This record gives sequence, structure tokens and C-alpha cells, in this order.
Amino acid sequence: MGLVKVMSSLILISIFPPLGAQQKNVLEDVFIEQDNNSFTIRFFDVLTGDPVSDAFVMIENVGSYSTDSEGSVIFPRQPDGPLKAVFKKTGYISALIEIDVVVETILRNRYFVSTVMDIDQFRVALSWDQQPEDIDAHLVKSNAYHISFRNTRVLNDGTGQLDRDDMDGYGPETITISQLSPESEYTYFIYNYSAKVSRSAPPLSSSKATVWVYGNNKLLNTFHMPTNLKGDTWQVFKVVQGQVVIDF
Repeated sequence: MGLVKVMSSLILISIFPPLGAQQKNVLEDVFIEQDNNSFTIRFFDVLTGDPVSDAFVMIENVGSYSTDSEGSVIFPRQPDGPLKAVFKKTGYISALIEIDVVVETILRNRYFVSTVMDIDQFRVALSWDQQPEDIDAHLVKSNAYHISFRNTRVLNDGTGQLDRDDMDGYGPETITISQLSPESEYTYFIYNYSAKVSRSAPPLSSSKATVWVYGNNKLLNTFHMPTNLKGDTWQVFKVVQGQVVIDF
């Protein structure tokens, strides 16, 4: 049940469900940006989904900042166009990110960062908007295994697993494997499971999904959902001979 407020002798009961943490973040960012003529970006851990505080963030030609307890950085509003930024924190993989300012707003203001991994590990994280609520990540090794929430969540030999599943929007949904085999081919795709459950679910193309690919202790690639995508599946990338490729 929602919040109950007592005003004089009148009791008002909210008919809306409580907001999730990331929904609250979105609303807070809107109000702060309007009041302060500013922008907000936020950083989250790809394994836990928790905010990453006390990180160093340098935004090119804007300034240097430290993330607060909610993983956020607030900086002066900028004109439309791309901004480059660097994220650094002890115990985390340093990452060069791009901030896209479109029509006086940041197109995507949530960034998902990974803790330092073993050099051979390969990690893929999926984030998206509030809707559709349930998007599933899939990693398939040809003639070997299929990691996802509804297939194999943890490999029998412990060399790969679905680290985190998300069923109520925003993500992250994360998969980690211990090592890529150069002789094998891997396919990563996402599926709009909400559309399977409900015909009224929003299309996958509206999700603003982003896929973050980490390997060799680097942020290797960042992929954004094509707005012209048709259907409920996005074939994001393959790994062929140890290299991430998108032409298939």
C-alpha cells in the first residue's frame, strides 16, 4: 500500500505504489536540474546495482567532481553535443564515457561500472529505462551453453553465471564468464520478456537499453538500443576469435 497522510480529520491514502530507488533518482534529477540549471549523471555497480560513491569523474572542458553517496555528479548545464568524461575509483575499472546532450537534456544519465576483474574475465551488463520492466540478457557459446535467467544461470563448472537479474526496470542485468575461448563463437542478445507476458508491454525499441562490455580490465564497448529496431529481440554483438564484432 502507498503512503498514508493525516491532514486534520481527513485521511488521504495514495493509490500509487511506492517508487523504486531508481524511479526516485529520475524524479530527483528532474527537480534538481530545473532548480539549479544543471545536469546530473549517476554511476552504479554492474554486479550489485548500488550507487558508486567517492569516485573521481573528470568531464572534459567542464571540471572534476567526486560522486556523492548516491553515485551522482551535478554539473552546470551544457549546450547540445557529446561530452567526454573519465571515471576512476580504486577497485574499479577506469572508463572513458560519453555524455550525450540532446535538446538541452542528457539522453542517458546512468552509467554502469565494473569492479576490477581477473585479466581473462569477460563481463556484460545491460541497463535500460523503466519500461519494459523485464528484459532478459542472453549469452550463448556455440555448441556449449546458454546463460540467461530462463536457461542456465550458473554453469556447472563455475566458469560463467548470471550475476544479477532485474525484473522491474532499469537494470543492471549482468553476465560474467571466466575466460573467452579464441576457438569458440559467442552471441549476446537481449529479449523483451515483458512482451511475452503482456501484449500491452512497450516495445523493446523504446527501452533506451545500453549494453556495457568489459574485458581485459577495460570498458571495451558500449552499445545503445537502435530506435528503429523491430521485434522483441536485439542481437547486440558476437565474439569471434576473442574479438567483439557487430557485423553479423
